[in-house]
Amino acid sequence: MASRKRRRRKQKKAFGVLAVIILIIVVVLILLMTAFIKKYTPSKEASDYTEYYGLTTEESMVVVVDDQKADVNGLYINDRAYVDYETVHDYMNQRFFWDGTEQVLRYTLPEELISISPDSSEYTIGKGREDAGYTICTVRDGVMYMAVDFVKEYTDLRYKVYEDPDRIVVSCEWGELSYTKVKKNTEIREKGGIKSPILTSVDKGALVTVLEEGDNWSKVCTEDGFIGYLKNDKLGGDQVVEVESTFEDVTYDKITRDFDINMAWHQVTNQTANGSIESVLATTPGINVISPTWFYMNDDNGGIMNLASADYVTACHAKGIEVWALVSNLENPDVDVAHVLNTTSTRDNLVNQLISAALRYDLDGINVDFEALSGEVGDGFIQFIRELSLKCANNDIVLSIDNYPPSAYTGLYYRSEQARFADYIVLMAYDEHYSGSDAGSVASIGWVRESVEATLEEVPADQVVLGIPLYTRVWKLTPSDESDTGYVVSSEAVGMSEVDTRMAVNNATMQWQEDVGQYYTEYEHEGSTYKIWIEEQNSIEEKMKVFQEYDLAGVSFWKIGFEKANIWDAVADYIN
Repeated sequence: MASRKRRRRKQKKAFGVLAVIILIIVVVLILLMTAFIKKYTPSKEASDYTEYYGLTTEESMVVVVDDQKADVNGLYINDRAYVDYETVHDYMNQRFFWDGTEQVLRYTLPEELISISPDSSEYTIGKGREDAGYTICTVRDGVMYMAVDFVKEYTDLRYKVYEDPDRIVVSCEWGELSYTKVKKNTEIREKGGIKSPILTSVDKGALVTVLEEGDNWSKVCTEDGFIGYLKNDKLGGDQVVEVESTFEDVTYDKITRDFDINMAWHQVTNQTANGSIESVLATTPGINVISPTWFYMNDDNGGIMNLASADYVTACHAKGIEVWALVSNLENPDVDVAHVLNTTSTRDNLVNQLISAALRYDLDGINVDFEALSGEVGDGFIQFIRELSLKCANNDIVLSIDNYPPSAYTGLYYRSEQARFADYIVLMAYDEHYSGSDAGSVASIGWVRESVEATLEEVPADQVVLGIPLYTRVWKLTPSDESDTGYVVSSEAVGMSEVDTRMAVNNATMQWQEDVGQYYTEYEHEGSTYKIWIEEQNSIEEKMKVFQEYDLAGVSFWKIGFEKANIWDAVADYIN
């Protein structure tokens, strides 16, 4: 009997232990299942738009341009969308120019200049005044915002405004646009992953632009401007949508010549030098344009040094030669070029000074030679070109701009925009090797050809004038134990006759280098090695062949006085 009771107690105890174990297993399973469900169940958390988009005020609105969110939020004022100037300038229309110092917004039309002051609906256009009926631009906390309605007047764009959150979606793209269909109802999330907050929902058949493809999630932009992540298995096939523009762009007319430009620069450093013009013309047969270096920026108010001569112009016109006077930024290093070009009043003064001089001396053209510009002056420079072009065109003055060959360092010159406004773009196809560089040709034929081809990607051929050097650089290599190369390199620019003299004195002979398109000579003198890639009649002819091959507008030579008489015979064979 006692034994039976003990067995019952043991069985109860065993059942109790088993029950506890089962309970533990159930609890563990529940916990595991809960964790599993929690891990693999998509979050239904909605985005906090105020925090996510940084919408700090009731006027704030999100700005999306061509499927990219702008860095600066816009404003929604009186039922109109306003976008910050930098976004307008960088992504919609670079032709708007904002002078933050003097608080002036400008836009250049083919025949008139628009000027706008902040917080006004009125603006000047040419000599008149008009009213847009709404505030065109406003400044908040140092940032200038522009009404998109006004931007659209002069820009090939479309836009739409949405709510919750307030946002404007702008597109400057037209033609056949590629989208991807959404194949199931789904959500766009802030980040890739089902636990990320939901930005918006999209229905089956909606169109999105895929911005970045990932393994499981892709970054997309919806048609109404939400940029987030969508699971790849919700993406279907591609669809092309044709979007046609009805925008009518303006045309900027050009002053062109019906002959090949054959220009030469004449370096004039004082008034007395103007008196030599008759002898200069006698030794430069065939040129039809001369560019004396008469003007340069001389103060921070937009004033210029003026070395012009009416008698000089008269002498040239008597021989049927046009005068395109050059203006430079290099002669007075104390001038703050960025200040002058970026500031409305000083830039206006510079333009007016040049036009006044051109009219006073009966000039046929102005040749702008602004070199070594820094990045901070790029926008001011091109605005100067725009505004100068208007007044040149109104006074029948040819405007030409000297330019470096295209490179990573010269993008700020914005050659394609220059070509919209200026009449001719002069490619300075020389200084391939320059004072301070390694020894080499000033303008090897391959480099000249590459420079022309690169320029033609931005400028029409009938506007390109090929700049050709009349000088040669004599390179001196002096042995030095302190140099890594074993020698110190120096050079000087000399004329063609000086090269002949040095070769004769040093009994040097020259050899034609087909790949360079020049003769080359080398000699020793007083322990140093001299190397010269020679510019002369044959090398000039090689460059004239490039001019002819690409059907360019003309040629120009730097500078009168460096040449030998026979080079003009080579030029004449190619100029119509």
